[in-house]
Amino acid sequence: MTTYFNYPPPALQEELKKIAAAIVQPGKGILAADESTTTVGKRLKDIGVENSEENRRLYRQLLFTTDKSLSQNISGVILFHETLYQNADDGTPFVELLRSKGIIPGIKVDKGVVTLFGSEEECTTQGLDDLGERCATYKKDGCHFAKWRCVLKIGRNTPSYQAILENANVLARYASICQANRLVPIVEPEVLPDGTHDLDRAQKVTETVLAAVYKALNDHHVFLEGTLLKPNMVTAGVQCPTKYSPEDVARATVTAFQRTVPPAVAGVTFLSGGQSEEEATVNLDAINKYVGRKPWPLTFSFGRALQASVLKTWKGRAECVPAAQEELIKRAHANGEAALGKYVAGTVASAAGDTDLFIKNHAY
Repeated sequence: MTTYFNYPPPALQEELKKIAAAIVQPGKGILAADESTTTVGKRLKDIGVENSEENRRLYRQLLFTTDKSLSQNISGVILFHETLYQNADDGTPFVELLRSKGIIPGIKVDKGVVTLFGSEEECTTQGLDDLGERCATYKKDGCHFAKWRCVLKIGRNTPSYQAILENANVLARYASICQANRLVPIVEPEVLPDGTHDLDRAQKVTETVLAAVYKALNDHHVFLEGTLLKPNMVTAGVQCPTKYSPEDVARATVTAFQRTVPPAVAGVTFLSGGQSEEEATVNLDAINKYVGRKPWPLTFSFGRALQASVLKTWKGRAECVPAAQEELIKRAHANGEAALGKYVAGTVASAAGDTDLFIKNHAY
């Protein structure tokens, strides 16, 4: 094994570090608005709105024209390809709307999960073939970070060594290509909450997966200071009969990270993983309150847990836009407080705060 290799040039290192640090400023996190056309269609259907390009544009416009105070708690937005090239009613590109608020545009670059042949219904993520070309274009068009999601499932025999190794290497290759094109990669190895497994099993699987991911990132000479991790919180399976407290979740999550995530990583932006809006906020707060060695900022990159109340309030009606935007500001503020370990459970009432957002075998 050779030990001769190169990290990015100093100027690129500084650019990547600066972007990553801006995303994980204290009390700030990411709005994940990168749902595919199919996935956002399901959300629109739930509120009785047709899944047309215009309705998708109107919904994203609602999000991005929210008052500038949103930027007090939202540092970045992950966009879907279609959304990146859409404009507001007055012709202003969405990217410009975000930049004018001091919010950093990012982009989802994976092309979805596919079955991993020979496995027990496990999967890998596609999209590497033309990733370099797409990343160069996205950087030119105003994006400064990217996201790629891999999915692992807990079962009797899963995740398998095959799936863990495959997904770790896919994430490492993606991260390397992003950095070569001046994009900060958000590395997302999501261990799904589907199943009856307990908290101990979830913790051990998360540790095993993260250890493999960081071994692969090291093998590919990825510059960790210019990366962010988007992991699952360590929670028991949604069908587990034992109910655990936020403090239990915090202990399992922080312990797993202490054992596997290098201190050099710029920050951790948790996915909400089907938790309700309030549950995700309370657990994030507990993680930040947990007393232990935590050398990384621990914040949020929520999709459903930032948008459920917004959608429920909007219902596709123009007259409901201001109220829906207020829901977004409230939930973002709650999560900003949780990222500082200052949230008081139940103090932010929202339209869908306790609504179950779990989706079986979630894919987008």
